[in-house]
Amino acid sequence: MTQDTSPTADGKAVSRHRWGATPDGKGRWHFGLWAPSAQKVALWLDGAETAMRKGEDGFWSVSAEAEAGLDYAFVVDGERRPDPAARRQAGDVHGPSTLVDPAARRWKKNWAGRVWDEAVIYEMHVGTFTPEGTFKAASAKMQELADLGITAIELMPVGQWQGARGWGYDGVLPYAPHPAYGTPEEMQDLVETAQAAGMMVILDVVYNHFGPDGAYLHAYAPEFFEEERHTPWGAAIDFTKPAVREFFIENALYWLRDYRLDGLRLDAVHQIIDPSPHHVLVELGERVHELQFDRPLHLITEDERNEPELRDTGCYVASWNDDYHHAVHTALTGESEGYYAPFAHDPIGDLVLALTRGHVEEGQPRHGKETRRGRPASHLPWTSFVNSNQTHDQVGNRALGERLVSLADPRAAEVAHAMLLTSPFVPMLFMGEEVGETAPFLFFCDHEGELARLTREGRQREFKDFLSFGEEVPDPNAKETFERSRPFQGPPEQMQHWRDLTQHLLELRAERIVPLMTSGRAGPARVARTGPRAISALWPFKDGYVVARINLGSPPDTPPTTEPHDFAIGDPAADPFAFALIVSRN
Repeated sequence: MTQDTSPTADGKAVSRHRWGATPDGKGRWHFGLWAPSAQKVALWLDGAETAMRKGEDGFWSVSAEAEAGLDYAFVVDGERRPDPAARRQAGDVHGPSTLVDPAARRWKKNWAGRVWDEAVIYEMHVGTFTPEGTFKAASAKMQELADLGITAIELMPVGQWQGARGWGYDGVLPYAPHPAYGTPEEMQDLVETAQAAGMMVILDVVYNHFGPDGAYLHAYAPEFFEEERHTPWGAAIDFTKPAVREFFIENALYWLRDYRLDGLRLDAVHQIIDPSPHHVLVELGERVHELQFDRPLHLITEDERNEPELRDTGCYVASWNDDYHHAVHTALTGESEGYYAPFAHDPIGDLVLALTRGHVEEGQPRHGKETRRGRPASHLPWTSFVNSNQTHDQVGNRALGERLVSLADPRAAEVAHAMLLTSPFVPMLFMGEEVGETAPFLFFCDHEGELARLTREGRQREFKDFLSFGEEVPDPNAKETFERSRPFQGPPEQMQHWRDLTQHLLELRAERIVPLMTSGRAGPARVARTGPRAISALWPFKDGYVVARINLGSPPDTPPTTEPHDFAIGDPAADPFAFALIVSRN
């Protein structure tokens, strides 16, 4: 499969896209669409049609004189539809696309990136992060996050979906920034503003399914999908097809190159099934790391399987670690329904495992589970695990969207916060968590008609057996549900208390802990249960060690030896909820 090449902003040559519209820099654009079973395909450009030529690989292509800002579409067997790789839409997902060249951006300042050991991630939903819900409004808050100690923002998916509101996981145009958030240029402005403040920018991308409204690839190329297999969200994608693989690999390269992102978080990779000898995710990782940029690039996965394989390739730096979240959540709330059940049996014991090895489930038998999950992963760096106390998933997929601080003893929540931000794993905060936000984050969308009804009724059925939810699940299509999900609504005194706590902990992390992490690990963690709900942890490094005393409901059976603390909440020798941190350099 041959490809054109052109220089990036860094002056290096990289592959150009076969999918979609790409300018040649001389006033002409190349248009490409894979539709192997189509009989006739034409380019509709600024009101006129031009026939496209079909190659042996099923790609239709044509070059035409054009300029940025013109509307275009593909006419496939008489039906005019948007470009599935559109970089921008003229309106909604059903109308024409618009020519735009994000690669033409002239960045004002160079950006050298950051090493992964320094990562403190802040997960952000652009639509609710500010009252305006735009890239431009979010840009104005970047310095505030950097001053707090955040070193990376992770944007929830921005690929365009139908309607104005949504989480982003129902996108159907994965190359086009959602217009309710702003233009491609305004998204690039957000990236540059964040990087100017010293923060990396990571984008959550969805390569395992398309949303239910406006995914015209089903009509263009039914071969894109597997007829016999479905994911929880619809038809499974056939990653054995070269053109399908290229659609997503090109998308990854596009975001990293044209938007100067520092990394990608790949959603639910356990649903990316590929029997090919060279798995598409391995190929994607290799292609990303072939990019000759003057900054490090970071790929993160979400993988329910607890498999270390992708991280072992060296192309993926980390994976979301839900095991840590589940252990903390059950320890603080006592909840035991659904997927929390195995962790509710002994959450403190599971937390010991998570602080020692990263994952809890590594293929061993588990209480209340018939199937085993995972493989040993303790050989991986501690930074290969992205730990969190809250995420959009774990908060928003609750029926009522409650945050952890609303469900747990406030003292326990502060201890868990300190443990997250000072342990040598990569910590991630969900927007608002840094100020102790109690407002919910609910599941919301913007469907109409029958799809809205099906979504609403499906949401009700999902939680009908959860006894802890005593009221009706909020209508996900109601604008009120969206508005209730905005953070930063708490009492000012409480928000300031949490903000100060977060800033102090992140200062300690940056000044004392990260230098030890970068010196390299010096052996396994030594983590032990010191009481029914008390833990002592030590992480050794070549240049020193980090010790944490953690009480999540009881003090240790034997009080620890008195030693000076770098930080403490309560008295770890006597208080049921307490935390103490000792950082020592050799």
